[in-house]
Amino acid sequence: MANVKYKRVVLKLSGEALAGDLGTGINPPEIRKVAEEIKEVHNLGVQITIVVGGGNMWRGEAGEQMGMERSQADYIGMLATVMNALALQDNLESIGVPTRVQTSIEMRQIAEPYIRRKAIRHLEKGRIVIFAGGTGSPYFSTDTTAALRASEVNADVILMAKNGVDGIYSADPMKDASAVKYDKLTHLDIINKGLQVMDTTASSLSMDNDIPLVVFNMNERGNIKRVVKGETIGTTVKGK
Repeated sequence: MANVKYKRVVLKLSGEALAGDLGTGINPPEIRKVAEEIKEVHNLGVQITIVVGGGNMWRGEAGEQMGMERSQADYIGMLATVMNALALQDNLESIGVPTRVQTSIEMRQIAEPYIRRKAIRHLEKGRIVIFAGGTGSPYFSTDTTAALRASEVNADVILMAKNGVDGIYSADPMKDASAVKYDKLTHLDIINKGLQVMDTTASSLSMDNDIPLVVFNMNERGNIKRVVKGETIGTTVKGK
């Protein structure tokens, strides 16, 4: 393995990362670009798991506007993450990266059910594992899924890739020019300051299991590799 800081990672991608400028759906050039970035990190010998959101396919707000029951809306969102996972798997395998999709809601015709020991074995064999379907239960975000799976597979870090934002700020830098960027924070800071990075459940789970979080800009090519190799970019969150 090359000289890397993190040997086993959970990469958290938003569904919008696969949509690019289209905003919704899957943009073929964008998903290929993401796959190529991931391959560069895989070639370093890093064990990679991925949790991808479903916001490019379905947003809970749409369900609320329709008067949909929350659990039903959440299940639709979980299925959206499966579609994204399958598309990302196909792109990774088309460039020679062995990949498995595991879902928390069983759908054996298209993916494996989530089994912790099997996921770890895939990683040990050099395969990327994409965790789809959220936690399998409503009321939990894919941020919480990332924290939960990171705890279960003993990941060294959660890498949270953001679209166009290079870290954590005191306010939304797109709306507030006076927003201040943080280089380092604790998980408790995230909760106490009410920073919109991860939901409270995900932050608490990461804190309780002492899992670092690195938030960085996905739109700058090579950033995933830089983070894995230990370069100081974005914002690092760790400790209490």
